[in-house]
Amino acid sequence: MKNLRRIAACVAATATLLAGAPAAIAGTPVANVAAGVAPAQIQEGPMGDTIPKWRSVVEASGGNVKEMWAYSPSMDRWVPLVVKPASNPNRPTVYALNGGDGGEGRANWVMQTDILDFYADKDVNLVIPMAGKFSYYTDWQQEAPALGGKQMWETFMTKELPQGIESHLGANSQRAIFGMSMTATTTLLYAQHQPGFYDAIGSFSGCAQTSGGVGLTAIDLTLQRGGVTKEQMWGPLGTGNWHYNDALINASKLRGTAMYISNASGLAGENDLWSGERVQGNSANVGVLVVEGGVIEAATNKCTHDLKAKLDRDGIGADWAFRPVGTHSWAYWQEDLRGSWETFRVAFGM
Repeated sequence: MKNLRRIAACVAATATLLAGAPAAIAGTPVANVAAGVAPAQIQEGPMGDTIPKWRSVVEASGGNVKEMWAYSPSMDRWVPLVVKPASNPNRPTVYALNGGDGGEGRANWVMQTDILDFYADKDVNLVIPMAGKFSYYTDWQQEAPALGGKQMWETFMTKELPQGIESHLGANSQRAIFGMSMTATTTLLYAQHQPGFYDAIGSFSGCAQTSGGVGLTAIDLTLQRGGVTKEQMWGPLGTGNWHYNDALINASKLRGTAMYISNASGLAGENDLWSGERVQGNSANVGVLVVEGGVIEAATNKCTHDLKAKLDRDGIGADWAFRPVGTHSWAYWQEDLRGSWETFRVAFGM
């Protein structure tokens, strides 16, 4: 029996070595990741003189959805949050990242999907930051006056905010995070940079590769919309910071994290045509979805297949959702709320 146990241990150790990076241990306490970093202060209720576009949606959702604000020491600013607390204490936390407009416009989870209703009965804490436009939610090397100054979003999202909000909500150490488009890249990077911190991640219609190809073009186009440059964000192209922030290069570091990764083909689906609920017979809407949204989704489809090929070669599994039709638009990301929840639920052991 001892020999059998010895042999089994040797086989397991050999398999780990052959597989590359060791499996991440999910449920890592935030204190292990945020050592030496001050937590975000949390305040409930509206702040400031400006009325956010999404506030009326939160107010209409009733008392189970709250507006909160978190102070980021690294950025010296208050960040608005939409939070749906769990029904019970000691529950997991799910973070949802908005895309390019960071929740500051109308193109966000709260205003474009049924996320608040969908998560209403899940008994997890849902936290949605409502700022961070065109930032990739990463730590920038230079200040960006066009975006409001210091951009230290990864420090905020992985260290400051979890300390503050998870304590405030009485959460446990289980957590997941998902994002779409711009932030589909971000969620992959967070999981790679902090192995074991997230039990699961969701990446919808994104590009893992950042330092070349389609991914680099996507970064340029996204940052141009914010009046900033990629050099401000990660420094000169080709330097170590770009390698560190390329999720395709570092794909092996995703081992051990449960993942839901989706992409449509870019071909128009029923949601993109005249009869679609979001189109409502408006030819301008059809043009935006079918032409612009189709081209973008076709590009991210190439990125996502590249990531799958790399993960397959490394023997790393994920829950893949490739749609034969669909554009770069909210109707499909709303479907991803359902698909990703199944991955998160299993990872949480619920």
